[in-house]
Amino acid sequence: MTTHLRCVVLDARWIFSELSGIGLYTRQLMRHLPAAAPDVEFVFVFDRPELQRREWAEWSGGPPNNARSEVVPWSPYDPRGHLWAARWVGRLRAQVFHSPNYLLPGWRIGWPRSVRAVVTVHDLIPLRFPHFTPRARKTRWNALFRRLMTGSVRRADAVIVPSRCTADDVGAIFGPAVASRTTVIPEAADPALVAANISASRAGRPTVLFVGRRDPYKNLLTLLDAVARLRTRLPNIRLVVVGAPDPRYPDAEQRAEALGLRGVVEWRGYVPAEQMCEVYREAWVLAMPSRYEGFGLPVLEAMACGVPVVCARAGSLPEVVCRAALLVEPDDVAGWADALGRVLTDPALAEDLAQRGRRRALEFSWDRTARETLEVYRHVLV
Repeated sequence: MTTHLRCVVLDARWIFSELSGIGLYTRQLMRHLPAAAPDVEFVFVFDRPELQRREWAEWSGGPPNNARSEVVPWSPYDPRGHLWAARWVGRLRAQVFHSPNYLLPGWRIGWPRSVRAVVTVHDLIPLRFPHFTPRARKTRWNALFRRLMTGSVRRADAVIVPSRCTADDVGAIFGPAVASRTTVIPEAADPALVAANISASRAGRPTVLFVGRRDPYKNLLTLLDAVARLRTRLPNIRLVVVGAPDPRYPDAEQRAEALGLRGVVEWRGYVPAEQMCEVYREAWVLAMPSRYEGFGLPVLEAMACGVPVVCARAGSLPEVVCRAALLVEPDDVAGWADALGRVLTDPALAEDLAQRGRRRALEFSWDRTARETLEVYRHVLV
């Protein structure tokens, strides 16, 4: 017998001042779940009042009547929040608690029996490839991270992943019992990018765009090497790097200096989501050379904007782009230089990739993600 879904709590504490992929995912669930289920009450839990106010103020048209927020005094990592989780989760009187990242609050002991737990796992890089994130806390404290992750997925009533690639990793690492409770629900480009209907301008200098962090798995060094090679053919080439600098990984700036790329590489730093339209507008091609991705939102965002994509044949990326991008082995510098050079110098190829990319991006939507996420909520109440 199915219990009617009445109240869901979404842990919005994964929305930080600078939005990461997980923050964008959490924000889009917030914006789309209430509209997809107007008969369900949604409670969004923040740990910083200023972020709660920001998200409420930036909600187009204002939050709907079936959405409200709560502020708790603990971050997702604060041990005190885990000690008191059973009390504050129970107080919210939810049927389903959804953590949009790997960590469920609290422990099995004391968790309200009436509350089902759902957790989203975006990737398992620190467990599968710890050398890809050598200075991350999840890697340096790998045994603790593995224990926390294992505890979360094993006590969760359902696990959501964004790609088949991540689902396979979950099954391989945590076993068939967790795999049987795992559902693939893909993410999507920001609706604002789709609605803007912008196109890459191909004006000015030939511009390669990179969007991402500086961790080694993002493989920015290979891209820098490829751009240095391309300068012999395209002396006015430009590489725009979007993403907050990370003092743990100064290698990219050092490599660019050693390759003589001063004036070629433009380090933009963090760019707010609402300003990314202009970033994509000036790009001639997006390069994503990651050695691994659990999904890879920037490729969908670029394709939604009509920007041709060249990405690595690794992780989830081939699954996401399908036949709408050029694929290159992650560490093949010559291959990257060749593929990028083709897109930058062949307008017909660039237009073909742009059109295929737009069609592919339209196969994903946050409305669909919200509907399928609601089905998971309803399923765990059976």
